[in-house]
Amino acid sequence: MAHVGVPRGTARKRRSVTLLATGVLAIPVLAGCSSGGGGPVAVAVPQDIAATSRDGVTEGSTLTWAIDAVPATLNTFQADADSATTRIAGALLPSLFPMDAKGEPRLNPDYLESAKVIEQEPKQIVLYKLNQQAVWSDGREIGAPDFVAQWRALSGKDSAFWTARNAGYERIEKIERGKDDLQVRVTFSKPYADWRALFSPLYPKEVTGTPGTFNDGARATLKNTAGPFRLRGVSKDKGTVTLDRNPRWWGEEAKLESLVFRAVKPEDRAEALTGGTVHVADIDPATANRIARAARYRSGNGQPPAHGPGADITPAAALRSWALAHGSDEEAAETAQATRAKTREAVAAYAAEQKSLKGFAVRKSLEPAYTQLAMNGGSGPLSDDRVRRAIARALNRQELADAVLKPLGLPAKPPGSHLALAGQPAYKDGSGALGEQDTEEAQALLADAGWTLDGAVQKPKDTKAGSEADHTDAGKTKTDAEKKTEAETKKSDTEKKADAEGGAGAEKADGTPEGKQKEQTAKEKEEKASKEEKSDKDDKADKDDKASREEGLYIVGDEKPGDRLAPRAGDGDARVAAQDKQPGGAAGAYAPAGTAAPAPASLKGRLGKDGKPLTLRFVLPSGPGSQSLRSVGDKIVEMLDAIGVGTVITKVADDSYFKDHVASGDYDLALYSWPATAYPATDGRPIFAKPEPATDGSLLVEQNYTRVGSDHIDQLFDRAVSELDANASRDLLKQADARIWAAAGSIPLYQRPQLVAVDKKLANVGAFGFAAPRYEDIGFTGGQAAGSPADPKK
Repeated sequence: MAHVGVPRGTARKRRSVTLLATGVLAIPVLAGCSSGGGGPVAVAVPQDIAATSRDGVTEGSTLTWAIDAVPATLNTFQADADSATTRIAGALLPSLFPMDAKGEPRLNPDYLESAKVIEQEPKQIVLYKLNQQAVWSDGREIGAPDFVAQWRALSGKDSAFWTARNAGYERIEKIERGKDDLQVRVTFSKPYADWRALFSPLYPKEVTGTPGTFNDGARATLKNTAGPFRLRGVSKDKGTVTLDRNPRWWGEEAKLESLVFRAVKPEDRAEALTGGTVHVADIDPATANRIARAARYRSGNGQPPAHGPGADITPAAALRSWALAHGSDEEAAETAQATRAKTREAVAAYAAEQKSLKGFAVRKSLEPAYTQLAMNGGSGPLSDDRVRRAIARALNRQELADAVLKPLGLPAKPPGSHLALAGQPAYKDGSGALGEQDTEEAQALLADAGWTLDGAVQKPKDTKAGSEADHTDAGKTKTDAEKKTEAETKKSDTEKKADAEGGAGAEKADGTPEGKQKEQTAKEKEEKASKEEKSDKDDKADKDDKASREEGLYIVGDEKPGDRLAPRAGDGDARVAAQDKQPGGAAGAYAPAGTAAPAPASLKGRLGKDGKPLTLRFVLPSGPGSQSLRSVGDKIVEMLDAIGVGTVITKVADDSYFKDHVASGDYDLALYSWPATAYPATDGRPIFAKPEPATDGSLLVEQNYTRVGSDHIDQLFDRAVSELDANASRDLLKQADARIWAAAGSIPLYQRPQLVAVDKKLANVGAFGFAAPRYEDIGFTGGQAAGSPADPKK
């Protein structure tokens, strides 16, 4: 599975972004933009974990949990830490404020008796009172020295520590022992609203005490832990990380004897479930459907199977096959017998697979992450906020959410915030700052930005035909014809109207003033028309040849780059009517000098400016696990078609999609996801911070891969993170979110589905939603696990 970032409630580092896989005006008063305070309160979708009391869970046994790969490091604060790092750390290390089912941080009584702000003036001071039973696996008490060592490692003051981010730690002024060893006093140099984000996970001072132990000591091992489990070993060869019960754990004893995290690629999950090599695995919708079909599978008793091999064999076909296999025609009988044997083998194998999959349930909820359409505002057409807003107003977000979530039976309400998800305290629908889907408004915004139907028409090349007046720039030199007397140049009202329409079209296309052409004979006109027709054909041939050389890019629904849109209804008729009014010839002959060349069929209906069509490069991942993302991309392409925006789809390898395209800015449009967080003031700032120029001329974007931001948004984040009143801080974040919507750099589309295949005999594990797992409560409810034993001891 392509995971987004890390499970919430654990590591406090850069918000991670991966594939499904991460992730801008004249507007109303932004602070008031919302779905309305009187509306229903958004609630979180409940978790689905087969919740069972501890009394109903048996002691012992081994559970195997699928992860994408063995983590490169067990230090969650290093740059190459991933979701597997954090999942494993959650079972081994203290998390002081894990996230609950509503997406709020909650004090963990296994480690803390209390933690609160005891002073705000002149400095903010937080007092932690530790659980007196809390000890590391070597028997040493968890205390102030561990807090001090982690602060110094993550403060950013010593570059010898290879840290991914120091958010919050740089605000600490000092850490002291309180009245006794179980009290820790933390004094801040600047107020910090998200102080609960700190020291989770908490590493022992043996890891964080020196740069050497921090950088290398916790990459492949953790000798000292303080969770319900301890680390038994990491095997890169076997692709496993094995944990067993921590004998020094002071909390409720873990129900499982051991917990194994096994590396299984997303495309191999179904096979691993069938073979019993894993009990828990994040899965995609296709695998979820296979498990659902297995529940409906039937065979035997002379009845054909419900689906799979042999399901389409009717009784008549079966009788005919039997007759052929036992007939007098030996050659036909041999063929029929071989076919029947092959079918029996396939049915038997499929039946065995279905029997194994029947032992699994699909636990489903909404993942604490949302998928967004990102628009690169760093350059090109999308650097204009009007174009970005037009793209956003063209999107039917509800249709996109329905397409992804409704087939799975999950709520499909598009997110209304970039900084929180439904059910979290900081959530408020700020999308009103941008506006709802409106095709006409989108087209008006594009027109205001200069992108029009006529704008895509190619500028005419200079030609020597006609008088020199034809090449005179507008407003510079008058031609001889313009100096004629009023009597000689006076025309009838009808002639004036025809000339005005023809001249206006020419001037709109290329800005060349209409020059009065010299009188030409019929023969000269025919020769000129013939030359122009030949020139147009040559130009078209050159363009087609160039297009054929650029076939590396695929434009959805077309055979060649550029053929995105069909002509709009009535558009062709309007063009013919205008051409018929050109003076001096019938339709289809030639246009007066200065008239733009007619648009190729591939550009009709497409918006453009200065002869260039409005075409955006839409980069999408090509891997098998990204099919859902590509389907969403196809729907977005259709929505943009409706407003005249062309879209070039570029499919790239999954492993290079984010690093080489999104992060580097090599895209116009892209789809990726951001995880939710309990600390949006801290975690949201680097994602939406205004990019700043570096000394070498490059752009420092932090995690703002859309490159769209403003000073005002930055100021709102800075105020929110320093505001110790929780309600006031949330109000500032809601204002910031409204500004982010208005900037239209990224548009949240839907909350990601969370699908987890779980052995039906397992309890307290599955689709956790916002909440962090309680590893000590996970276990079997009795009986043999589904599939083959995942562990030889079972």
